[in-house]
Amino acid sequence: MLIPARMSEAEEQRWVSVMLDKLAAQESKRVLGDTELSERAQRLSAQYFDGRARPASVRWVTNQNTRWGSCTPSEGSIRLSHRLQGMPEYVVDYVLLHELAHLLVPGHGPRFWRLLEAYPRTERAKGYLEGVVAADRLPHLPGVRGE
Repeated sequence: MLIPARMSEAEEQRWVSVMLDKLAAQESKRVLGDTELSERAQRLSAQYFDGRARPASVRWVTNQNTRWGSCTPSEGSIRLSHRLQGMPEYVVDYVLLHELAHLLVPGHGPRFWRLLEAYPRTERAKGYLEGVVAADRLPHLPGVRGE
């Protein structure tokens, strides 16, 4: 959370508390369970891949800190990082579609990327995720206290 440096400690504590409460309320509304995530993957496959990508399992995992998702085509399993929870739906959809595409095309060649062109928010979602990675690397911003 970024806070203007001019805020007093008391204002900062109050603001942090208010914003954390709002964030928690938003996230609790948006977090999907594994069952809903699997259903969402099926809908996306139907909409963008004519139902050809059929995962055996789709679930959240907490052990992926350097990847947003992963897929094991031989098992049909898709795993999404818990760090995606609370991000905009179009970002989660993009990562799901990315992993679903691996069930159809194993690498990241031209055929793979052509599949993802069907999703109109691919570039926007990629930009969002790149921004998250860049923000994580920032030590601080001048004149702003980070919490």
